[in-house]
Amino acid sequence: MESPLSKLVNWQLSSGQLDHWTTYHIAAGLFIAKVAQWMGASDLWVVIIGVAWEIFEYIVEGTEETYGTKKKWAYNTAADLIVEIGAAAWMVW
Repeated sequence: MESPLSKLVNWQLSSGQLDHWTTYHIAAGLFIAKVAQWMGASDLWVVIIGVAWEIFEYIVEGTEETYGTKKKWAYNTAADLIVEIGAAAWMVW
C-alpha cells in the first residue's frame, strides 16, 4: 500500500510540479534573497527575478513543446515560483 506522502510526491511528479530543476529554483531563491540582504536591497527581488525568469522560460521553451501540455506547464511554473519564493521567505523572515 502506498503512503499518503508517496502518493503526493508521485502526483507532483506526474503533474509536472516537481522535476530535476526544482532544486535549482530553491537554491536560486535562497541565493537571490541572501544577496539582496547583503546589498541592503528589498527581498522583493526574489519575486521580481523569479517571475522574470518564468517569463524568460515561457519565451524560450514554450509550453506544450517542453512540458507536453499547458496544464503541466502551468503546474510547473506555479511550483517553481512557490518553491523559490517560499524558500527565500523562510530564510529571511
